[in-house]
Amino acid sequence: MKLILIAALAGVLAAPLGGTASAEITTYPVKDQKLTASPLYETGPLPSTTCAEKPVKRNDRKKARAYFDAVIDCLETTWEQHLTAAGLPYEKVKVRHMTRIPKKYCGMDIGKEDSQAWYCSDNGTIAVQMGREWLSEPDDLWLIDMASYVYAYHVQELVEIGPAFEKLPYGKKAELQEQIRRSTLQANCLAAAFIKSVWPLEGRTAKDWNHLVDLLDSVGEKESYGKPATIRHWVKRGFSTADPGSCNTWSVPHTKVA
Repeated sequence: MKLILIAALAGVLAAPLGGTASAEITTYPVKDQKLTASPLYETGPLPSTTCAEKPVKRNDRKKARAYFDAVIDCLETTWEQHLTAAGLPYEKVKVRHMTRIPKKYCGMDIGKEDSQAWYCSDNGTIAVQMGREWLSEPDDLWLIDMASYVYAYHVQELVEIGPAFEKLPYGKKAELQEQIRRSTLQANCLAAAFIKSVWPLEGRTAKDWNHLVDLLDSVGEKESYGKPATIRHWVKRGFSTADPGSCNTWSVPHTKVA
């Protein structure tokens, strides 16, 4: 379960690496065509559909969960249509809302954050923990992006990108971290592609989108998620095209996933 486990270990992997400065510019090209030349990249833009956001209210967990579930329904509609039209496998994702995700859920090391969502490839399930951090300001685009982002790992699993990533060999920690970034940045890009496919959302403007992009500057350790500028690049790339083909993070130079 490399895909899931290493994402959970982001904090550990963010520890400073030994070696000289020259190690920082070492490149680690990916040679597996299941990653670099996935059929997903040839499927064209996602179909344009609509997605009605359910009303949310500050500190109302029930409404926030309903909002999240409604977005998942939209994601299912879009991705089922897109993948089946391309002759690619599709299977519904399962969602479990939990007050607290167990520490060793799905073999992962779950952190102490009060709000988080994880995808378990073992059973195709998204586990969601809605806490104060997400509930305090639920009226921005954070929840739709988070649902779209974690669902992207389900898409990766369906089209064999996830399993190929799990088997991808690596040497140094720096190489593993770069592989993680390629995966997480692709998920960010696919999430943005979906949001563009249902844009404009009723009542939303470019100001809402730009605010979300700003929020993504603080998603986590740059060693595992990428620098803020890199995250913005892939998010904007996905949103500009709504095309999964724009999200091939596996064949670009290391500078594009730094």
